[in-house]
Amino acid sequence: MSQHHSYTKDTNNSDTYNEPNDIYIDDDIDDYIIFEDLEPYVEEDTSLYDDLYEETDEFIDDSLLEGLDEWENLFSKENTDIKQSNNHRLKTLLLQQLLGLVKIFIIALFISVIILRFIIVNAQVPTGSMKNTILIGDRLIGFRLSYIFDNPKRGDVIIFKYPDNETENFVKRVIGEPGDTVKIEKGIVYINGIVLDEPYIREPMHVNTQTLEFHVPDNCYFVMGDNRNESWDSRYWTTTNYVEKNKIIAKVLFKYFNDKEKKFTWDTM
Repeated sequence: MSQHHSYTKDTNNSDTYNEPNDIYIDDDIDDYIIFEDLEPYVEEDTSLYDDLYEETDEFIDDSLLEGLDEWENLFSKENTDIKQSNNHRLKTLLLQQLLGLVKIFIIALFISVIILRFIIVNAQVPTGSMKNTILIGDRLIGFRLSYIFDNPKRGDVIIFKYPDNETENFVKRVIGEPGDTVKIEKGIVYINGIVLDEPYIREPMHVNTQTLEFHVPDNCYFVMGDNRNESWDSRYWTTTNYVEKNKIIAKVLFKYFNDKEKKFTWDTM
């Protein structure tokens, strides 16, 4: 590193050069010039660095690279373990979701069976015996619990087991209750001597010279279809002319769809 040297001036106003200050003084010039000591250029010896580079290269080629390989293998194994763990968790989650859906389906199916078996009836009417109240192809919902704490009333539309063949279910309207006398004369229905008002029938019954009369037993009901001229009902059965209460399956609440016309309907009974 260069060094600045001081300068002096003698009392005789003469120019002097003082050793070893290496500063030239000129009285006629106020400025001064500082000479720097320049170190001679010496070519640097790079052999030491070359040896260091070679040793570094050997260290990188052998020790460091081996260490990096070990770390890479370690990280690769860890990543593989993480992926396997994530895949296992995903499979477990999907399995749990699937099992949850299966459980929901089973519960829903169980509830549906219980409802259809003990609470409601979903029935389809294949004949026109209840026209125009119920048409061919209409689907009905009946309530099984309607008569647990109550009895059928005149005018109720009920689903019951057909007395002449209990493997079949019929849909008819209650006309006579237990203890009633039902008389059919000249196409007119009388209940205990009083004409029954029937706004629901499709058309008047065909006039028959024969008068029919029925005395409804206890715990039994006399039923007819609203389409009187096309209904096979209590007037014509052979086993019995009545429906026992314990053979009644449900009270019809409403119809909701017609399979024949493929349209929704919503009519209460």
